[in-house]
Amino acid sequence: MSSPILAGALGECCFKAVKHEGTPVGRTDIIAGVPTYISEPPSVENVQKPKVVLYFADVYGPLHINNQLVQDYFASQGFIVVGIDYFLGDSFGFHTEHDFDRETWIEKSRQQALELTPRWLHAIREKYGKNSQYAAIGYCFGAPFVLDLAIRGDVVAGAIAHPGFLTEDHFRNIKRVEHGFALRGDPNVGDTRWAKEESARGIANWFQRFCAEDL
Repeated sequence: MSSPILAGALGECCFKAVKHEGTPVGRTDIIAGVPTYISEPPSVENVQKPKVVLYFADVYGPLHINNQLVQDYFASQGFIVVGIDYFLGDSFGFHTEHDFDRETWIEKSRQQALELTPRWLHAIREKYGKNSQYAAIGYCFGAPFVLDLAIRGDVVAGAIAHPGFLTEDHFRNIKRVEHGFALRGDPNVGDTRWAKEESARGIANWFQRFCAEDL
């Protein structure tokens, strides 16, 4: 069966970033031999069933300030956030040389990430326990890892933003609300009703943002 590409290889836009300002509050540990950014909510010690977010970063890696601040935000919302540095310190942001071979770096990094991620995930589950709830977020380079987890049912929820390297097969077997959820779903089904309401709310906020007089 064919698997048409939905999000292709990384493009020029994937390698451009404005550096954000802020002070990270997380820490870096080594888990399964892989550098990992960890950001925790203030009251994590008393949580009976922790909510763990697996963070799969873009080409700048989880230790870049922009990614650190986003991970810290999720932590402030009550999640334990763990970001795998599948680049092993060799993220794109460290390469400023004019003759940098980006395509070779991408291929090397993808293979490296595919090798490191399974053992890292196993170690994370050992660390936080089978009773924790796991969700995952992937940006750009990290998006396919999230959908792979969702397909296997290894996370209760997944999210992606500006993804790369995705095909139709990534979406075929994911548990989800059905097409038409924003208007035609069964309101007696909790997730379907929630998705409909969030869709309408998000659209209204979108309109409010761009209809603002002082924008």
